[in-house]
Amino acid sequence: MIDRLLVANRGEIARRVFRTCRDLGVGTVAVFSDADGAAAPGEPAGASPHVREADVAVRLPGAAPADTYLRGDLIIAAARSAGADAVHPGYGFLSENAAFARAVAGAGLVWVGPPPEAIEAMGSKIEAKKLMAAAGVPVLPELDPGAVTEADLPILVKASAGGGGRGMRVVRTLAELPEAVAGARREAQSAFGDPAVFCEPLLEGARHVEVQLLADAHGTVWALGERDCSVQRRHQKIIEEAPSPAVDAGLRAELSRAAVEAARAIGYVGAGTVEFMLAGDGRRFFFLEVNTRLQVEHPVTECVYGLDLVRLQIEIAEGARLPAGPPEPRGHAIEVRLYAEDPAAGWRPGSGTLHTFEVPGVDAEFGVPAGYGLRLDSGVESGGEVGVHYDPMLAKLIAWGPTRPAAARRLRAALAGARVHGVTTNRDLLARTLAEPVFLGGGATTGYLDQVGLDELARPLADEGAVRLSALAAALAGAAADRAAAPVLGGLPAGWRNVPSQPRRRSYEGPGGEAVEVAYRTGRGGLRAEGHEGVRLVAASPDQVTLDVDGVRYGFDVRTVPDGAAVYVDSPLGPVALRALPRFADPGDLVAPGSLLAPMPGTVVRVETEPGAAVAEGQTLLVLEAMKMEHRIAAPAAGTVAELNVAAGRQVEAGAVLAVISEGTDHR
Repeated sequence: MIDRLLVANRGEIARRVFRTCRDLGVGTVAVFSDADGAAAPGEPAGASPHVREADVAVRLPGAAPADTYLRGDLIIAAARSAGADAVHPGYGFLSENAAFARAVAGAGLVWVGPPPEAIEAMGSKIEAKKLMAAAGVPVLPELDPGAVTEADLPILVKASAGGGGRGMRVVRTLAELPEAVAGARREAQSAFGDPAVFCEPLLEGARHVEVQLLADAHGTVWALGERDCSVQRRHQKIIEEAPSPAVDAGLRAELSRAAVEAARAIGYVGAGTVEFMLAGDGRRFFFLEVNTRLQVEHPVTECVYGLDLVRLQIEIAEGARLPAGPPEPRGHAIEVRLYAEDPAAGWRPGSGTLHTFEVPGVDAEFGVPAGYGLRLDSGVESGGEVGVHYDPMLAKLIAWGPTRPAAARRLRAALAGARVHGVTTNRDLLARTLAEPVFLGGGATTGYLDQVGLDELARPLADEGAVRLSALAAALAGAAADRAAAPVLGGLPAGWRNVPSQPRRRSYEGPGGEAVEVAYRTGRGGLRAEGHEGVRLVAASPDQVTLDVDGVRYGFDVRTVPDGAAVYVDSPLGPVALRALPRFADPGDLVAPGSLLAPMPGTVVRVETEPGAAVAEGQTLLVLEAMKMEHRIAAPAAGTVAELNVAAGRQVEAGAVLAVISEGTDHR
């Protein structure tokens, strides 16, 4: 029996495993980098929630994954020093590293995962496809990057190791191939330590479906239905559901049979997933890979089947037998991944302080609700920091309902009502997708986001009118806060004058960077706000404002960060983030016109221009690496490179001036 388990991971997955350990009475050990906890005595606490929730925690010195969570030797040493007798790898990092699994077993620790031989067999996608073909599982042909012809296009360049969309590129012309291969190799080397890539035909209009497997060491293999993970950005899943709306009972049986054959072919034990591409005809499917670990999207299967997959992983590692067959599925579950990123800005990841993270109406955290309901698996809490060293996923929100429409509606309402302040997220896109006709009709493929378009899906939930009303509410709440803090005459109405003169004015920067001006008066006649005829003030406090708009009352929850600059307004009209503008700008805050600022901290991987060069609007000027992905920085307008302040290999902070583009004509 396992007595104390170390989770060789961080954030949400570590918290998820710890929750099951508490249920089982198993002790827990966390590991943490300096970015996830205080580096030395006397430094600010600020520890990641997974560190605080473990029974004991061991520091891994450093911040970068290569120095911490990818150091198997340090993790095994941590297990020994903390008295752990087992290691759970979570997902990502070393979870699919056969050498690490062997080292864990070699250290006398229980490995809560599949045999190293199974991990090794599936560790290379190139070799895995050959093995699956020999086992009779349908596969797409493998293409040598150096031998691709026009007739092979379009193709997908893929990293042989790892997953999560890293090291993947779509190629539609031969001219794109060299850079796609080079970029995929760089990303694969950085994320997985292996630069090997290969190519395969790109299936247009296809779906991504996968089968959850669970196998014990006594020959029993369960196929727990399929998940549909077709809604993706940059080849990374953002919405997953079970069962798939495109799979009927006959196809489900075929997929399950192929997945079980794949598991038996490699002697699989534990939890794993076999991924397939379902062709546009809805019948043919092809093997993609076996994920020899727990998946990010495992909660939807847990909800539908009423299982705790982590518990079963631990029990299988202890030698337990599975029953002859799994329980019957019930209902439908949909999961969304909430990321700190800006879909409208090329999915640019974000970082900073997460001032507020609240999701009302959650029925269970890290576990299956007692009945149909809402589940939250999160690695963050209000007041925490979203760093730049790791994946920007904040949380997974899962709705489990009797039907697919019921689950989608519950999930959309939860997203719209969540309070997420401090970083830009993909929340609005997720909420809009859950109400979009193609998605609701079950027609989403891997090209869904391009098919519907980000102009539609990435639009804020709050329209222009909602932004203006929210700014008015922010101004009224700010005035109430001023009166509450007034040292004298605090009972007077805000902005009171014996003889009325000018209206009170406040200025904000709105969600799109546009200025929002608020001008209003309050007196015996009530509220009079310019541009808001028909709006009546019902009540105002520093954090809550109620407005009557043409006979309909709306409540606005207003939260201002301590420095007073950022104001977050949540209401039924949609969430709005504002920045209070000072009456007089500080000259020190101004930057030269045409300055191109770093959108995030990162490392300059490549510079593709030089001082004096003429550039076109949208032309790539340099490439930043941050959060394990490459991000292209493009010219916002045509002009000439007047200044270039960076070189390859340089670390930059968010807001640093990378270059200055002077207005002019592109002469190329």
